[in-house]
Amino acid sequence: MAMSAGSGGDDKPLSDINTTPLVDVMLVLLIIFLIAVPVVVQTVDLQLPKVAFEPTTTKPENVSLSVTQASDGKCAVFWGMAPVSSSELLDRAVAKLEADIKKVGGVENMTPEDLPEVHIRGDINTPYRCIGGTIYTMQRAGFPKVGFISEPEPGTTTTRL
Repeated sequence: MAMSAGSGGDDKPLSDINTTPLVDVMLVLLIIFLIAVPVVVQTVDLQLPKVAFEPTTTKPENVSLSVTQASDGKCAVFWGMAPVSSSELLDRAVAKLEADIKKVGGVENMTPEDLPEVHIRGDINTPYRCIGGTIYTMQRAGFPKVGFISEPEPGTTTTRL
């Protein structure tokens, strides 16, 4: 806080503005806003899942595919343990889905739980075009649930919270 006592014999009024009260008011307002803003901000209260992954439940009607790259650079797809070409994969998938629909008595009797799933195991060195092509073929055949099977990292546990 500086104060000018005036020196000399000048009778002119002082034209300096005292900014100390302005700074004090601004600091008080800043503190008020810092306290009030978290109260005003509203968030949706969520409880997020604490599961790293869920174990796969394998049903007998699920389709298990393995995808890898052959030594000649082409994609190799295996239905179970039998190698299949792209056209054979589509034909077998359509036939499998039609047989499952026929088994439950038609599309009108089908529930989401009755639909078979496709589980794809892809080799880590397989190009995406091989796995992507397999996904596309299975979805084109009519399978709505296509998932990947992976191996958990060593030392991790699979607990459901």
